[in-house]
Amino acid sequence: MIAAGGPLLEARGVAVLRGGRRVLDGVSAAFHSGEWTAVVGPNGAGKSTLLAVLGGLLHPVEGEVRLAGRPIRDLTDRDRARRLTWFGQTSSHEGDIAAREAVRLGRLPRFGLFGAPGAADDAAVAAALEETESRSFAERRLGELSGGERQRVLLSRAFAAEAQVALYDEPTIHLDAPHQRRLIRSLLARAHRGAAVVSVLHDLTLALAADRLIVMAEGRISADGAPALDAVRAALTAVFDHSFAILPLNSSGRARWAAVPLI
Repeated sequence: MIAAGGPLLEARGVAVLRGGRRVLDGVSAAFHSGEWTAVVGPNGAGKSTLLAVLGGLLHPVEGEVRLAGRPIRDLTDRDRARRLTWFGQTSSHEGDIAAREAVRLGRLPRFGLFGAPGAADDAAVAAALEETESRSFAERRLGELSGGERQRVLLSRAFAAEAQVALYDEPTIHLDAPHQRRLIRSLLARAHRGAAVVSVLHDLTLALAADRLIVMAEGRISADGAPALDAVRAALTAVFDHSFAILPLNSSGRARWAAVPLI
């Protein structure tokens, strides 16, 4: 059980070594229901490594990750998959199968390897395909799809899982501007319906739309907080060597910012 108000996912002092170098160094962060967090930072900052550790795909040499109040290492693969979905930059697509079948794999932790999908599973698959505007090519094979269409199918699979915790590593890759906007709205909506959503993003203007930013550099967290905080935005420009300015936008009645390169 999770204590009332406790985090759905938490990293406690995690460290990861690669080639004798600490690519994560004592990172701690807690992720709560109802919040979308964007993880940002320059190349080699440790963003994708942190996401892999949070998803239980990589075990730290120090510290621990807790999911739903328990050490993630103590959970079975199926229990972890029911609570957490992980979308990677190189998500596989299980051979040349139809898009709808690929999305249905997101429900596998629910009905089991030897079970059969039910009405709730079919409804979740249909809703996920609709959410990513993928229904029109749902019966086509993945090998017949463009890179952007395939990305939308794989995102549909992650959405169909309906997990409490959702981790996305560069989910906007291959997506055009309208589908990037649709994805960002989906991430916000999922968080505000009660999930803990964490995404690594290189597009800083998109990341600035998140509820919370974690700014990383050299395997550590440089800043953690809402984009509205001056200190968070200052840290963001600093880790990128002040190569851009963050300008305010007036959008939909809420404070927004855009990262504009200084050329």
